Amino acid sequence: MALPQFLIKRIPKQENIRKIRNLIDDCRIHTVCESAKCPNIGECFSKNTLTFMILGDVCTRNCRFCGISKGKPSPPDPEEPERITLAVKKLGLKYVVITSVSRDDLPDGGASQFAAVIKCLRPLKVEALIPDFQGSEPALKTVLDAEPYVLNHNLETIPRLYSKIRSQADYQRSLWVLKMAKNRGLYTKSGLMVGLGENKEDVFSALQDLRRVECNIVTIGQYLPPTNVHPKAERYVRPEEFEEYRAFGKALGFLEVFSGSFVRSSYRAGEIMEWKKPSVS
Repeated sequence: MALPQFLIKRIPKQENIRKIRNLIDDCRIHTVCESAKCPNIGECFSKNTLTFMILGDVCTRNCRFCGISKGKPSPPDPEEPERITLAVKKLGLKYVVITSVSRDDLPDGGASQFAAVIKCLRPLKVEALIPDFQGSEPALKTVLDAEPYVLNHNLETIPRLYSKIRSQADYQRSLWVLKMAKNRGLYTKSGLMVGLGENKEDVFSALQDLRRVECNIVTIGQYLPPTNVHPKAERYVRPEEFEEYRAFGKALGFLEVFSGSFVRSSYRAGEIMEWKKPSVS
């Protein structure tokens, strides 16, 4: 299945990527932009925007859509919070997005490392894009107690596709994560990929589920296999369908719906920075 014209993207300029790498000047700092082979890397790096990935670059899960390496990760680095903070200062960032690989090998799933990074970055606004911590309430509470500005956790896909592409996760558990964060008065955010075998009604239903847990922001983007060994896209969603999703989501009450072929989890993330903090429901 050939890529349609609207999915043709220019090859990123390597000087933009080198610019970020030179500024960070620390090969031990990972970005999900690089590790997940994001198609927006050149554009984002040229604007000094990126998503830091803590706890290494090897994931303990085997989600079939993801380009991040799988295997046995290294122990957490206790100096990582300070090194991330130094990189943020060098880049002059005011809004910072932090994510991680899934660390099911750790007792708290890496929650304490998230909390340490968030606290180290104060008073900057931090968006924490977290895994589900295998449904551990104490682990989730550790992150929520650190008070990120935004708690982001992706549904990724619709319920019936979980066993196919996200077998170690649980749809209802992910909704629970978002609800717990909302109960703490945080902005909440989630993301969906399309083109994996869902239909429009499936996407509408997932958006309704997200609003039931009062999720504030959603990102919707086209699934594109990061390598030739990953599952192929079942279909390429046209721009007008993405606009349908945006209109449907806005009508449901999302503060913002970022919907488009190349939209990813941290797409235009910093725009939330000036919004008024939501109150606890």
